Amino acid sequence: MLCQHSATVSDMNTSTFISNIIILLLLGVSLNACSIINEASAIPVYDYSTIGKTPDKLRFIAVGDTGKGNSGQYQVAQTMQKKCEKSGCDFILLLGDNIYNSGVTSIDDPQFKRKFELPYKKINVPFFAVLGNHDYGGNGRKYDPEKSIYQIKYSAISDKWHMPHNYYHFTIQNTSFFALDTNILMRKLDKQQKTDITNWIKSTQSKWNIAFGHHPYISNGQHGNAGEYDGVSESSALNGQAINDFTESVLCGKVDLYLSGHDHDRQWLEYKCRGTQFAISGAGSSTRQLSGINPTLYESDEPGILYISIDGNTLTAEFIDVDSEVNFKHTIKK
Repeated sequence: MLCQHSATVSDMNTSTFISNIIILLLLGVSLNACSIINEASAIPVYDYSTIGKTPDKLRFIAVGDTGKGNSGQYQVAQTMQKKCEKSGCDFILLLGDNIYNSGVTSIDDPQFKRKFELPYKKINVPFFAVLGNHDYGGNGRKYDPEKSIYQIKYSAISDKWHMPHNYYHFTIQNTSFFALDTNILMRKLDKQQKTDITNWIKSTQSKWNIAFGHHPYISNGQHGNAGEYDGVSESSALNGQAINDFTESVLCGKVDLYLSGHDHDRQWLEYKCRGTQFAISGAGSSTRQLSGINPTLYESDEPGILYISIDGNTLTAEFIDVDSEVNFKHTIKK
């Protein structure tokens, strides 16, 4: 897919780029829509080596479905701030639906300030974001790839926001992170993403491997399990069967943990896929009732965050509510 951008785009040389443009013109594809090809190359390379003060130790928060600018988002943001001040935070993972209801329309869109900069102004660590269905427009029901460009380009002007591409990977200390665009996956536009993520996972030498994206593999939330999302028919790409297939073929047994949002709740699933564990942290601004029957170690429809610490061979996860109470603690040993 020539219009798809990946973390390898910045390595594209001039002749290759010109060749692609010529092909696009011959195909009659809008250059405006496909400007993604070189948009990402303008994003400064982030120095991940500056994160983490102690070897083999990391502290971070994972939270999704945040970008409403409502009282709920501010409540959760305050919880994040308190936890970071108390226990330390190296960075934040944003699990998609960063800007409700339909993403942004430019890098100067005031929603960036209202729904990101202001709520998190007292949290001075990097935020690594992935795209949710609402970030692509149409109140979460349409797919407008141009919408993603603005969130990617915002990385060049924000001190906190980092989204170098629609999917990417990075390594900090002893942990590799694989950021997914589950929206292109849902629409089966992810051939290159599947290749890249597979190769990145194969080549990692890290002790811990963590993938994060917007859509869950299994969930007791209102959207349900991948392949059965929202009761959509099997013939529709929106039922999430592609998420199911990607998870089982690319992630299961190859990453330690997959973090997602989409459902507005907090869950740690009991089910493991060839050793890979699954957690949902989508209660970043509002919540919905749980309704599924998948066995869980913990589930809650109250707002809050997931705080993860990695210390050598031990990963410890805590679900924390807006009263700063630890509701659930889970440990994974290597």
